[in-house]
Amino acid sequence: MSVVVCSKCSSENERDAKFCSLCGTEIGTISSAKTPLATSIRRYDVDAIRVIALGLLIVYHIAVAFQPWGADLVMFVENEQSLEWVWVLMMVINIWRIPILFVVSGMGARFAMERRDWSNLLSDRSLRIFVPLLFGMFFIVPLNFIIFNYYYKKEQFYFPHPGHLWFLLFIFFYVLIFCALFNYFKKHPENMFYRFIKSVINKPLGLIPLFALPIVVEAILIQPREYPVFALTLHGFILGMICFFSGFVLVSLKEDFWTSVRKIKLITLVLAFSLYLLRSYNVIITESDLISSSLAVNVLTGFESANWMLAAFGFGAAFLNKPSKSLAYLSSAVYPVYIVHLPVQMLCSSLVFQLGLPAIFKLVIVLLGTFALSFAIYEIIKRIKWVRFLFGMKIKSAA
Repeated sequence: MSVVVCSKCSSENERDAKFCSLCGTEIGTISSAKTPLATSIRRYDVDAIRVIALGLLIVYHIAVAFQPWGADLVMFVENEQSLEWVWVLMMVINIWRIPILFVVSGMGARFAMERRDWSNLLSDRSLRIFVPLLFGMFFIVPLNFIIFNYYYKKEQFYFPHPGHLWFLLFIFFYVLIFCALFNYFKKHPENMFYRFIKSVINKPLGLIPLFALPIVVEAILIQPREYPVFALTLHGFILGMICFFSGFVLVSLKEDFWTSVRKIKLITLVLAFSLYLLRSYNVIITESDLISSSLAVNVLTGFESANWMLAAFGFGAAFLNKPSKSLAYLSSAVYPVYIVHLPVQMLCSSLVFQLGLPAIFKLVIVLLGTFALSFAIYEIIKRIKWVRFLFGMKIKSAA
């Protein structure tokens, strides 16, 4: 299958692409390049889901600042007047906002391995994940502590901590854990495991139990006290590893997966939303003597999370798998924006929360301010080569 190679950043795009999916440059000439597998063609829907999920994560963090537990539990600058109704909306995304990013990261690892062996993948991920993580721990995350302690007039202190960049730490561990296995899968695409997975997802509704079962089993075995708490917890690490592995495997099956997930998009959406209503009203099935009510909640929550993710990929495959300049820009920006957004949010909150405004106005101002300032910082980052490196961006594409 032929692809178009961007003359600016050398990334591969679909033959009929008008703009580069990575840098947004208009593609006027075609360079001959051939690849035997469809996985080497960029999935724009995966890029879009990644952008949307990280955008929702920032919105989620801002919503936390308007909850009565924001300061005590997660050390966010907290508004005195709470907006607890906002949390009802956040409950729609709070159980799958992080797991879907792990799935997307697993898919990204598969795309990256198309033109790399395991050693190249490891070195690439070390540069693009571990370097920003180390930089963030010593120069980004401390800003969160400084702003928080200054706002609440506490003694300044800091110890090296991944903070909101814990997600990068987990991804780096997953690459180390699965590197050899992923390399085997790449060299043996017709292995027995893949054949089994393919046979299941090609059955009507087969993808739902296949994807959901490991997630539900994790909930049964780990029994997290609070399912949506993923940061630096055993629950978050194991669930993230399952999702990362699942993303790699499913995207390796190419159209078998995408066709299946498109077919069940409405079913999974209805299932997910129904279970959300059950969870939001705290209706728990307790008749069974075999499991406790808390275990029932975790099982249902895990199954709901899996269906939200499948619905997202299904609708993404149906409507979002197309290139655009805006997607190319956001795909490039989302990683640095994710790294810098929390200290930016903390700064905006510390300034805005002192104003005598209704809480809803403060929410809007902090939301707009966080996104605007984070993207402004990205515009600076992308123009300085050595700074790009610290934020996981390719140096050669610096403008």
